[in-house]
Amino acid sequence: MRPILLQGHERSLTQIKYNREGDLLFTCSKDHVINVWYSHNGERLGTYEGHNGSVWSVDVDSKSEFLITGAADNTMRLWQVSTGKCLYTWEFDTAVRRVAFSEDDKQIVQITEQRMGFQGAIRVFNVNRQDSTNQSAQPLYEFNPIGSKVTVIAFAKDSTTVITGHESGKLALWDVRKGEEILTKERAHNDFITDLQFSPDRSYLITSSKDKSAKLHETKNLTPLKTYPTETPLNSAAITPLRPYVLLGGGQEAMSVTTTSMRQGKFETRFWHKVFEEEVGRVKGHFGPINTIAVHPSGRSYASGGEDGFVRVHHFDESYFRARPYGDTGEVED
Repeated sequence: MRPILLQGHERSLTQIKYNREGDLLFTCSKDHVINVWYSHNGERLGTYEGHNGSVWSVDVDSKSEFLITGAADNTMRLWQVSTGKCLYTWEFDTAVRRVAFSEDDKQIVQITEQRMGFQGAIRVFNVNRQDSTNQSAQPLYEFNPIGSKVTVIAFAKDSTTVITGHESGKLALWDVRKGEEILTKERAHNDFITDLQFSPDRSYLITSSKDKSAKLHETKNLTPLKTYPTETPLNSAAITPLRPYVLLGGGQEAMSVTTTSMRQGKFETRFWHKVFEEEVGRVKGHFGPINTIAVHPSGRSYASGGEDGFVRVHHFDESYFRARPYGDTGEVED
């Protein structure tokens, strides 16, 4: 499994995202730039330039027509994927930490940071797909979650509910129309939730946390299903289609990395068996913590973005699909 090394960023990666077909990979980092690459060979297609701060989050709609980004320059921007043109810019009082499209591409959810006397806010915007440069500056819904800061967010099964992960380790399901918590799991994790990704059918999700574990939860009632404990803080977790695995990435904080060797820093992508909660393998490569992981929608490859500024794309070998570490038990039917 030889990785393709994508060198297009000068600073650490913050989020990477495949489009629905998986032929494009979008990457954003602290160097203010968003790149798009062909995922099969790592060729860079282009860049989206315009942000004046670290780009924290990126998402692409299901038709690969529009791209949405959120950054530390207190703006959220809508881009045309094919031309790289910025279609619309929303401005806020604080940094935009996370952005996501709804399943039907008609809405965007985002979170802004709690800072400088401003409350953290969750906002949902309608997307005008017909006249893309004429978007509404006003959100459709807006509310301020009380208590622990929201760190990650995504639409749940439909565009009326969102799931949030918090600094305290809390996981919550919200009704965006009322701005009310429907369900909350105060101790889903014991520390900062760093990532939240769904299964292909959105029926369950995985969260990663600074408490050195990742967990699988049911979307409907946030019931914890599985736990994957590691010995290092985790920054990202993803679910693989086709095979019964989850991928976890993290590593020691960048501050304390200089004093440890590569192996000690634990900068590997870990493969855990989704059902049996056992680690089945690791992939090395990054020279710093892994900040973000994304799996190709077909389940045939994955990409990781690190603190070292590199994105590594790995195409799985045949042996990965043939391997049956537990015989046929726990295998997913094709």
